[in-house]
Amino acid sequence: MTERRRVVVTGIGMVTPLGLDAEASWRAVVAGENGVGPITRFDPTGFPVRFAAEVPLVGSGPALKSRLVELAAGEALGQARLPGGERVGVCVGSEAARPPLEWLLERRTPSAEAIAALAPDVPTGQVARMAGATGPRSTVSTACTSSSQAIGEALLRIRRGEVDAMVAGGVDALSEPLMVVGFSKLGALSQRNDDPARASRPFDLHRDGFVLGEGAGFLVLEAEEAAAARGARVLATLDGWGCSCNAWRITDSPPDGRGAAASMRIALEDAGIAPEDVGYVNAHGTSTNQNDHSESVAIHRVFGAARPPVSSTKGQMGHLVAACGAVEAVICVLALRDGLLPPTRNLVEPDPACGDLDLIRGAARPARIRHALTNAFGFGGSNGSLVFGAVG
Repeated sequence: MTERRRVVVTGIGMVTPLGLDAEASWRAVVAGENGVGPITRFDPTGFPVRFAAEVPLVGSGPALKSRLVELAAGEALGQARLPGGERVGVCVGSEAARPPLEWLLERRTPSAEAIAALAPDVPTGQVARMAGATGPRSTVSTACTSSSQAIGEALLRIRRGEVDAMVAGGVDALSEPLMVVGFSKLGALSQRNDDPARASRPFDLHRDGFVLGEGAGFLVLEAEEAAAARGARVLATLDGWGCSCNAWRITDSPPDGRGAAASMRIALEDAGIAPEDVGYVNAHGTSTNQNDHSESVAIHRVFGAARPPVSSTKGQMGHLVAACGAVEAVICVLALRDGLLPPTRNLVEPDPACGDLDLIRGAARPARIRHALTNAFGFGGSNGSLVFGAVG
């Protein structure tokens, strides 16, 4: 049997409500800063929720998503200095762009180009052109697990020898009328219109829902030998990927956390490490009652007495849905690099129903760790977990 190729990270990029590049976003994450505020993309007067976590850029719809991809993927590619060609592929997590509300209200007939721009694979093609990547290209659309699964699929392609490198990540922008109304009707969004900065509060007893966000995250992944051959700087290793399906309900997770536990166990087995080898879990932690409880149960099931420190950065930047897995993967790479574990903003009174997790709150925690695990769990029941390793 051919020895499994080791996969490394040679480039990262992200755009979030906290900053327009990875380093700016990371500094804000470590400082526990807030990226949630009043909605500016449209007039939210009369809407049940009037706040979101918006990226400080002008625009909306496909044009905004294209700009997010340009910045985040461009940053990762610039850092990696990746040559293109047939041995480079692309995998992007993305949902279909939503049609502008005015198309419906004004009965406007859009152009063919405008309709085509709504397709979920448009960002994938954009990244392929940016990278000069003529190898395999695919798009993943599994709601909140989309970009986590895109990274996992990229890992598998490199391991199988199909390519030497992959550009993987995701993008989403949810500060839109249809999203606000839809998620409000599901009862999934926080209603704290009078206090947006404290609306997203993962694992807190008084949480009342998540906050819609915007952003993009990308990683350049390479076979270790290919990166070494061209003298690329290695930022971290990508050691494990696990996925599962709850086969439960569309909008919430099973109370026993079985699907989330399965994805974490599979990721640890794939990485060849034990639960006690993980020094940090970046939780999906959406700030909804069902998700936070189910994920907490799953962490207890998988790690037992070896439970590592846990935090959710959604307290600062809201829920980036299709982009969250990739953005939080970049955060794990930076946590490993700098020996800092980010805090959970707005976590004041931990919910006893979530057990006795070692929740990081207040300030970032210094810790030199060898492995970090990040979770992403999506509407429809998809689960994904990634394990990253430190270098040096």
